[in-house]
Amino acid sequence: MKLKPFSIGNLAIDPPVMLAPMAGYTDSVFRSICRRYHCPVTLTEVVNAEGTIRGGHQTLHLLETDTEERPLGAHIYGADPDRLALAASIIEKMNLFDFIDINCGCPVPKIVKKGAGAALMRSPEKIGQIVRTVKAAVSLPVTVKTRIGLSPEKMNIHEVAQAVEDGGGSAIFIHARFASRRHSGEADWEALSRIKSERSIPVIGNGGVSSADDVFRMLEQTGVDGVMIGRAAVGNPWLFDEIYCRVNNLPWSKHSLEEHRAIIMEHLEKLVLLKQKEHRYKKKGSTPVDQGAALHFRAHLHQYLRGFRGWPDVRRHLNTMHTTEDIHKAVDWIIVNEA
Repeated sequence: MKLKPFSIGNLAIDPPVMLAPMAGYTDSVFRSICRRYHCPVTLTEVVNAEGTIRGGHQTLHLLETDTEERPLGAHIYGADPDRLALAASIIEKMNLFDFIDINCGCPVPKIVKKGAGAALMRSPEKIGQIVRTVKAAVSLPVTVKTRIGLSPEKMNIHEVAQAVEDGGGSAIFIHARFASRRHSGEADWEALSRIKSERSIPVIGNGGVSSADDVFRMLEQTGVDGVMIGRAAVGNPWLFDEIYCRVNNLPWSKHSLEEHRAIIMEHLEKLVLLKQKEHRYKKKGSTPVDQGAALHFRAHLHQYLRGFRGWPDVRRHLNTMHTTEDIHKAVDWIIVNEA
């Protein structure tokens, strides 16, 4: 089933799917694994524009990349157009990224309280100003990730999408749920269809996708130019491989238990290395590297092992896993019982 690529500036996305930016998940380790399984493009975790400008080590750590990751978008948040533009220009000079994505949809209170993320949806005019200002500061394409509205009573995605296009945005990524509902409830694909019919820039849908079938269904039902996959890819980077094979009429079969274990272990081992880099900027007395990696990885492990026979037992004991050795033992126990 051949699908039409879409473009972000001169960057062609083929097949038209991408990994969504997710705080705590889409670090360089996970992005690289998804790229290996034919994910065409990924984005960073959400990056603070102010931290970027100040040169904060923790912020810049989120912008560290691997050579396997390109093409890659830098996903930034902030409330001031000029500060966002300055951060974007700093990021462009790193020569590591292919586009700048502005977060206008994150519902996390600490971000919203700063007037950033989903709070920006209160003023489509300001979103348009942000896109124009950032676009004037960089040569990279500028995109926006947002939602269909703050709440059912405040559904203004039509105005927001128009502001993004009028401001010179190269594409808009729309999570088809309200900010007030986070990730719960059914995604409103009809809203995606309406926005696609109104706009000339690429519209990429997000939300309500849990399988390869859902990707093709969203494209067919809504007419969007592409699909952004978020939580469905966590614990299942093979999803991108299935999509790639189906698009290119190649044989595809479910991966082996051995491969499943190997990817889990590789992910964990590389996360330890990433935490070692991060630890350079931590204060004395902070969580040790091995423990930090184990605690961080538990959310990934939960998804990697979902559906296995022993998964309920692992889930019950997940919060007791404080070392990478604990995780190794849990994974091996699951694999042995599944074989």
